[in-house]
Amino acid sequence: MGVADSKHPISRRAFISKCVQGAMTLTALAGGGMLAVRGAGASQTSCVRPPGALPEAEFLATCIRCGRCADACPNRCISPFTEATGRDLSLRPGPTQVNTPVIFPRRQACMLCNGAPGDRLLCTDACPSGALQVTRKQPDAILESVDMGTAEVDTNLCYSYNGASCGACVRACPFEGKALRAGLWEKPLIDPDVCVGCGLCERSCIRYPQAIRVRPSNTRA
Repeated sequence: MGVADSKHPISRRAFISKCVQGAMTLTALAGGGMLAVRGAGASQTSCVRPPGALPEAEFLATCIRCGRCADACPNRCISPFTEATGRDLSLRPGPTQVNTPVIFPRRQACMLCNGAPGDRLLCTDACPSGALQVTRKQPDAILESVDMGTAEVDTNLCYSYNGASCGACVRACPFEGKALRAGLWEKPLIDPDVCVGCGLCERSCIRYPQAIRVRPSNTRA
């Protein structure tokens, strides 16, 4: 019986996902696996992935570089990672990262599909390979499933830590009072267990260079 017979049709997403998984298995059996050669052994650049992204090595093996997530993004914050797109931020893709989807928060941050139609994050819904796992856009689901990175404050640069009151980043946070809250003189205080790394705080920072940045989740050990 075929995988796409009339009684048990298979979705395009499921079909592509099965093909990718099969290719990964064959590669591993062939002696070493693509991940071992092209992942940990290759020079990579830390970067913020769209919400729902698989762990980096698995993401790189699963993403088919189709660009559908970028096309679906209502805030146009997802870009293909190339030398051209990263040049003004002094970022260059590693050899296995070329044309994979990234978010440069200072340029444009992820708004977590706030105000967009549907009940799922649109980039995750558009991904045909499973590199981005489908994620509901309800706050509890986002807090549970999304991990793009964690915001970090440079207290040497932040106005609120140096005699002035700002608070722009706190007001931009979609989880204000939880992921990011204001302390004395509106000093930004981050809860890393709640922050999802959307980058809206980094995008809103009025200082240059910015005093708050998202540390990508794929930089963690």
